[in-house]
Amino acid sequence: MNLKITGLNFDVTEAIKNHVAAKLERINRHAANVISVAITLSVEKVNNKAEADVHLAGKDLHVETIESDMYAAIDVLMDKLDRAVLKHKEKSNDVRATPKPAPADE
Repeated sequence: MNLKITGLNFDVTEAIKNHVAAKLERINRHAANVISVAITLSVEKVNNKAEADVHLAGKDLHVETIESDMYAAIDVLMDKLDRAVLKHKEKSNDVRATPKPAPADE
């Protein structure tokens, strides 16, 4: 998995990089088909914004959140991303698990 962390109007410290990497481990447990993740962290006046673009095999996900604290924004972002990945995984499993209807004999 490729991980890219970008800061807009914001210097990304090692502590924040480690926090993001630790939170992404949970995403990797739920989906083994993660190809790349691009995290964008930005500060706009008093709001801290965190965005994630995740490239899965067969699907791209985009999640964003705005909070007053950067660590809180990262935590909420990872929760939203986890739900989105699980939803995608359930949808892909449902499509494959649905049996085809038997042809009617005439």
